[in-house]
Amino acid sequence: MRGFFSRLASPQTEIEAQELRAEAEQTGATPIASCGGRRRFCVAGTLRTVTLRPRGGSPALEAELYDGSDVIDLVWLGRRKIAGIEPGRIVKAEGLVSMQDGRKVMFNPRYELRPGS
Repeated sequence: MRGFFSRLASPQTEIEAQELRAEAEQTGATPIASCGGRRRFCVAGTLRTVTLRPRGGSPALEAELYDGSDVIDLVWLGRRKIAGIEPGRIVKAEGLVSMQDGRKVMFNPRYELRPGS
């Protein structure tokens, strides 16, 4: 009962963040907020944005992944488009996490498109 009343009192964005964190945890992914230190991690969440942004004269597809705890930029170098990589899609990604311009970034991650909730 206590959980029911706390959900009623929580803003909608916090409820959605809690649900995303729970879904990511079920897949065995590490919370993005816990990632860092140039190590390999598996993360999961929802793609917020997908943009084509050239890097060094070559195309690069960038997607912002949000898991309810933090965001990470997924970057596929040399790609203009990847089927299924679109805003709102749930994705599980694995790769080396580094920092660039104060943001967490994963270049050319392995990824798995997850079914929607």
